[in-house]
Amino acid sequence: MHISEGVLSLPVLITGAVVTATGTIIGLKKMDSEKLISVALLSSVFFVASLIHIPIGPSSAHLIMSGLMGLLLGWAAFPAILTGLLLQAVLFQYGGLTVIGVNTATMALPAVACQYMFRPMLNKNALNMSIGAFLCGSLSVAFSAILTALALSFTDESFISAAQMIVYGHIPIMIIEGFICASAYGFLQKVRPEMLLATQDT
Repeated sequence: MHISEGVLSLPVLITGAVVTATGTIIGLKKMDSEKLISVALLSSVFFVASLIHIPIGPSSAHLIMSGLMGLLLGWAAFPAILTGLLLQAVLFQYGGLTVIGVNTATMALPAVACQYMFRPMLNKNALNMSIGAFLCGSLSVAFSAILTALALSFTDESFISAAQMIVYGHIPIMIIEGFICASAYGFLQKVRPEMLLATQDT
C-alpha cells in the first residue's frame, strides 16, 4: 500500500509525519527488551511480505501483516513498520523517504486500532478468538486502504477514482490477511502463548 513520492500534498505529508512520529515515540516507550526480538521478527516478515507489489494507480496492493503485528506488538507496530518501509525505500525504492510518514501511518495506525477493538474477543473461547483475529487481520487492511484513499483524495480530487480503486483492489487481500492472522494467532497460542501475553499492556 505504498504511495509513491511526488503524489501527495504538503499538508498530507506533514500530517502523516506527525502521526508516525507520535506513534513511533509511544511504541518505543512501550517496547522492552523482551519484545525487541518480536519487533525485529515481525518487521522482517512485513518487509518480505510487502515486497510483492500489484500496482493500483499511484499506489499498490500487497500483503501487509499489519493485523498480526498489531495483535502481537501493539504500539510497537509503528517502529516495526517504519523500519520495514525505510529499508524498502532505501534498498528497492518502494514508496520513498518523503512519503514514509504517510505510508507508515496508513498501515500502523489501523493495526493499533484493531488491536484495541478486538483484543477482548481473544480472551474468550476458541471461536471468538478466531473471529477476533480474523477481523483484526482483515479490517486492519480495510482501514489502511481507506486511509490511503483519503490521503490521495485530500491531495487532489482527480485521485478520487484511483482512491476507490485502491479500496476495491484490497478486498481479496483483506480476506487473505484475515485467515493468515487467525491461523497465526491460533498457532502461537498453542506453541508460544507467552508472546500473546506480552500484548496485554500495550
